[in-house]
Amino acid sequence: MAQDIVPIELGLTAGDLVTLWAPRWREDGEEWEAFLGDEDALFAFPDVATMVAFVRTVHEHDLADHPAWSAVPRLAAPDLLPEETQSYDLVGVPELVAEDPETWTIAELAEIVAMARSLADVCELEVVHEVLDSAAGFSMLDGGTLPFGGREGTRLWAAMSTVVAERWDEVLDALDAVITAPEVDAAAVLAAQTELAEAEADEAAELTEAGDDAEEVEVLAVDDEAGDTDPVLAFWSEVGIDPIRIISGLGEHYSLRCYLDDAPVFLGSAGRIDVFGSARALTRYLVETGSGPDGGGNHDLQDVATWKQVMDRAHSGELEVAVDDDNTYVLTGLADDLASGPEAVDPVQLELAVELVTDADAWAGGDTAQAALVPSEPLGWLVSFVLRPDPTRLAPSPPFDAEVAAWQTLVAGLEDCLRVH
Repeated sequence: MAQDIVPIELGLTAGDLVTLWAPRWREDGEEWEAFLGDEDALFAFPDVATMVAFVRTVHEHDLADHPAWSAVPRLAAPDLLPEETQSYDLVGVPELVAEDPETWTIAELAEIVAMARSLADVCELEVVHEVLDSAAGFSMLDGGTLPFGGREGTRLWAAMSTVVAERWDEVLDALDAVITAPEVDAAAVLAAQTELAEAEADEAAELTEAGDDAEEVEVLAVDDEAGDTDPVLAFWSEVGIDPIRIISGLGEHYSLRCYLDDAPVFLGSAGRIDVFGSARALTRYLVETGSGPDGGGNHDLQDVATWKQVMDRAHSGELEVAVDDDNTYVLTGLADDLASGPEAVDPVQLELAVELVTDADAWAGGDTAQAALVPSEPLGWLVSFVLRPDPTRLAPSPPFDAEVAAWQTLVAGLEDCLRVH
């Protein structure tokens, strides 16, 4: 696709319509954003073939002055198919807010709301902004599940759901009013349909051939995978408790964590996490406490239903600790990366670090991490930009001193919670 012009699908009252969107770009010192349209009208089409035909035959519209537009009419028809990540089901929002505020629900709703705001900005639909500004939850969706946890988070979600139930039709009506399906040359539509059909047939043939060639290899791969399963990791997965590795300014340490009803529980007590300098030291601790009169020491994991299985292995001398890569949390270096800006930050490392910091804070009964990571805060804005990049959002700008200081405070709080053995 031509840089910065994106095919999108909009789920509206009239059905699933396709159009083109130019996310914010800078030209002559000013910022711009546009959709395929003409002044007050937004052009949307019932299918990609019709949009392709329009792009190839009509030369006067709002995107004609975009720096990348000259490449668009020359694109092959399949290049104008919207990707799955560029589908925005606005008419389905009431169903989304009727669900629990889980990760994927919030992420999808955040993308739809961001697109609704872009449409409102470009088409000057004040009522859309009015609806979206009438509940605080709409502005917190980029923060993921954090803002919607606990009692206050439940109230935020409920208030947003009420607004959707009472006023979302106003949003849809405003968008429906600006949608126009312009007439398109029939011969150009037929040519685009043929091009898309041929591309689909070629892809299907390639997939069939690849599937035939890979069938035997796939069977062998499954067998090999079954044989390579680490029995130690398999045991911990079976009991639902994760050995974790934390690499911070204090060094490398090991501990255990699980989730009960999505709430984190660590090996430790009174907000202090018991950590050990090696996996062997953690294993030795578990074996020794498991042989004591209390059958497992004094810590919060004793209340987990499967903890007895861990102690049974400890009693039999068969207990081992191994850490999966997904449970390795590297905190070192992140502050320096954040100071250099979003491009310098490894999103996987940051996401894992945020997970650990927020889990530990929540388990200890605090809300410092959650408060610092909401998108309305400098650190939360930077973190959400790295973890959930969105071309419609302006990148955070340096210096990042406040963000780094807030992050260092969270890490210091975590390190204070570690009870090193």
